[in-house]
Amino acid sequence: MEAYLDNSATTPVSEGVSRIVMKAMTEDFGNPSSKHLKGVEAERLVRRAREQIASTLHAAPEEIYFTSGGTESNNWALIGAALANRRAGNHIITTAVEHAAVLQPLSFLEEMGFRVTHLGVDRHGRIDPADLQKALCEETILVSVMYVNNEIGTLEPVGEAGAIIAAWNREKRKEVLFHVDAIQAYGKYRITPKKQGIDLMSVSGHKIHAPKGSGFLYIRQKTKIRPLVLGGGQQGGMRSGTDNVPGAAGLGEAAKEAYTDFDRKVEGMRALRSRLIEGLKELEGTYLVTDEDGSRSAPHIVNCAFSGVRAEVLLHALEEKGIYVSSGSACSSNKKIPVSPVLEEIHLPKDLLESAVRFSFSDRTTMEEIDYALNALGDLLPVLRRYHRR
Repeated sequence: MEAYLDNSATTPVSEGVSRIVMKAMTEDFGNPSSKHLKGVEAERLVRRAREQIASTLHAAPEEIYFTSGGTESNNWALIGAALANRRAGNHIITTAVEHAAVLQPLSFLEEMGFRVTHLGVDRHGRIDPADLQKALCEETILVSVMYVNNEIGTLEPVGEAGAIIAAWNREKRKEVLFHVDAIQAYGKYRITPKKQGIDLMSVSGHKIHAPKGSGFLYIRQKTKIRPLVLGGGQQGGMRSGTDNVPGAAGLGEAAKEAYTDFDRKVEGMRALRSRLIEGLKELEGTYLVTDEDGSRSAPHIVNCAFSGVRAEVLLHALEEKGIYVSSGSACSSNKKIPVSPVLEEIHLPKDLLESAVRFSFSDRTTMEEIDYALNALGDLLPVLRRYHRR
């Protein structure tokens, strides 16, 4: 048997997505900027994808811009917004547990003279909205808060943050922008940027059964942001370069699929989460890192530390049984498992920092896979702990 429990790293492309991607590569393969029929057919695929995504957000199609993925979307949102609004101030607020695709662009902006405040978090990795309120100042131009933490599944108070920023803007007659990295949240939550006060939102395709190298950035209309990719003027001059028609078409189809029969899918993932958590708690020497409260944590991520066992050793032992999990962020692991800054920030006990493993599901994950993984852990952990003591 095989159990793929690393869906936060990437997901398999769905059958429906693969069909439309293949069609875009082999039939509607024209350049969407071309004026002939092949170009028109390709452009139609891109337009339909934009409409499919916009409908899931109750947004306008013109607010959706295709990118190469979440990292590009985050870079564009942060750097583009900071540069476009520099005259209004140089202060940016974020959290201490963001993905590297947010933290590194912000470090780049610091080198350019911007000042960045990193909000601290509680033991589950959640910010206190009151800290955001205190951090806002006359020089603030941008706030960036992730929707769901990619390592431990924490649901950040995005709605409260958006309301605080909106109230600040009204009171001070300012335009502090609110960016949300929704890469682990899109497809798992119903997100309405306008109602939640979100100006910029990043999404990656390969987390929702779309191809790798696909993603989008939601940009609320009239938001001041500079393009970072210049050239042929595609996407209204905001993101130049020949449109990735297969990627866009696949992402649009994946977005539609993610929000079809949505409640059933999410409840299914929550059931898997509950079963895994209960099973983990029955194993000796486990420390649940993820918030057990399902209302405060994502339906598809569980992080657990196993005392006396290094994560790297456990990953390979599980792999030999056809069970695939991860430690930390796949984007930054580079095959070698480092100590996670997120786990350090939530003050995970030092003896557990190298023992935390992330399990993550999709709507395709089965209860049999969860049970298989739990049984394997029950067999492996005592053996690995004896080996560790030697």
